[in-house]
Amino acid sequence: MSELFSFQNIRNYVVALFIFLAIDMVWLVLVARPFYSKHLGYLMAEKVKLVPALIFYMIFVAGILFFVVYPAMSKGQWTYALFAGIFYGLITYATYDLTNLSTVKNWPILVTAVDLIWGCLVSALTSVISFFVISKWK
Repeated sequence: MSELFSFQNIRNYVVALFIFLAIDMVWLVLVARPFYSKHLGYLMAEKVKLVPALIFYMIFVAGILFFVVYPAMSKGQWTYALFAGIFYGLITYATYDLTNLSTVKNWPILVTAVDLIWGCLVSALTSVISFFVISKWK
């Protein structure tokens, strides 16, 4: 258990979290806000609830490290980080979007398609960049 909270793992987590947040903030500010307002404005809150958002980011990045980056590093293959990152993004974003598509009245299929593509892209980019940055310290 103490290994889980080692300096190296905490540092790696902070690095991956920063990378994910930087990429996702560009998406949210430049593209997503107007896109989601147009297609989901009827569902959107006036203000973002920061605590649930932060919890999502923390869990998501822990998953990227555990399921993607660390296995890629043990294999020594950045391509594993790329393809596993794409698959991780597809699975995680599909969980949300396909559930909404099947349960929320008038959920736009376009939103699901865009979210799935974004999930694959942001997960792959975060995984590959994290792989290279963290590998420099080994």
